[in-house]
Amino acid sequence: MKILLADTILTMDPARPILRGGAIAFDENVAEVTDDQSTIAKLKERADAIEGGKNSVALPGLINAHTHLEFSKATTELNYGSFIAWLSSMIEKRETLIKGLTKTHIDEVLEDTLRGGTTTIGAISSYGFDLESLGGAKQRVVCFNELIGSNPDAADQIFSAFLDKLAKSDEYRSDRFTSALAIHSPYSVAPTLVKKAVALSQTRQTPLSTHFLESKSERKWLESGSGEFKSFFEKVFKLNAPFCNAKEFLSFFADARTVFVHCANADDEELDAIGGLGGAIAHCPVSNRLLGCGLLSLEKLKNREIPYLIATDGLSSNYSLNLFGELRSALMMHEGLDLPLLARDLLRSVTDSAAKVLGLNTGRLASGYAADIISFRLPNEVNDDALLPLQVILRAPNAMDNVFINGERV
Repeated sequence: MKILLADTILTMDPARPILRGGAIAFDENVAEVTDDQSTIAKLKERADAIEGGKNSVALPGLINAHTHLEFSKATTELNYGSFIAWLSSMIEKRETLIKGLTKTHIDEVLEDTLRGGTTTIGAISSYGFDLESLGGAKQRVVCFNELIGSNPDAADQIFSAFLDKLAKSDEYRSDRFTSALAIHSPYSVAPTLVKKAVALSQTRQTPLSTHFLESKSERKWLESGSGEFKSFFEKVFKLNAPFCNAKEFLSFFADARTVFVHCANADDEELDAIGGLGGAIAHCPVSNRLLGCGLLSLEKLKNREIPYLIATDGLSSNYSLNLFGELRSALMMHEGLDLPLLARDLLRSVTDSAAKVLGLNTGRLASGYAADIISFRLPNEVNDDALLPLQVILRAPNAMDNVFINGERV
């Protein structure tokens, strides 16, 4: 058994959210979290203690629920400012970006996120080029194998190829690797394929992911078959009308455990529908800003009790996969919300909330939960519990002092 001592423990357990001068006892799972000094003394007799250091903070490992690793070589090649400009540049540069990608590079990206405190990755695998790295990653991985296909006449062939890709992902399944499904978007997947994927996800009892109403262009296309997407789809996919509108697309997801990604241009009725489906929303604020998509209203989600998960998206639409950095960006962008309360909710979105949505026994420091733990030191003490989450987000370093996954130091 190991014991981690920290000046402050953010448990993410509503029953005891913050402990001062506490200890976490753990093997693969957390055995005990306590601030009782006599109990801590007895725990020290049973195992060597790991000192977090002065002004140390311990909390559950972070969960990045939505990212793309297959375009991790992207730096200055792509166009930002509007979604269509970015998408066009992605198609133009796709082969170059993929050709320049190596397993070594993906491994380095994963190591960098691990140093920054991310112990679980929700990876959207479009081509399977990231599969070997994800299968050997130190982190927990939820590998969302992505389905894309716009030709309903070729649905059987497309789905057969998708099942082959899924089977390769399944070969890596373990206590740290979950093989899941993703549907790219309502504009790129024919309804017959969407329904097949949803049914398969329900059978497998794994989470499902789909991009939804990321841009204003997507909204206009789905509503009226017009706007910037019209010429784009006629040119690239030979389509002159959308498969369905947004509300019809949502209707396909009844009884599916779905993460709807972005939703920056979803209206109140669509948010109500997502809430009625029991869905969650992955919010990628930096990506949405760079692609000119607008800002998701977190207040609307909270009023509807829709869980949201802050995520980085990929390096094709972000400059970093550091999740603490993404939390800082969210703090600055959502200016109308109470700052200390927002910080508390943001930390929950990348720990307890994300774990529940992805079906993982992580995200809390409490007895019986997997021992995914990070710790680092703040520059000074923070005495006010209400301000602690805010200071943790603002002052977290780029590299953690301690990172444990399943109780193993990584």
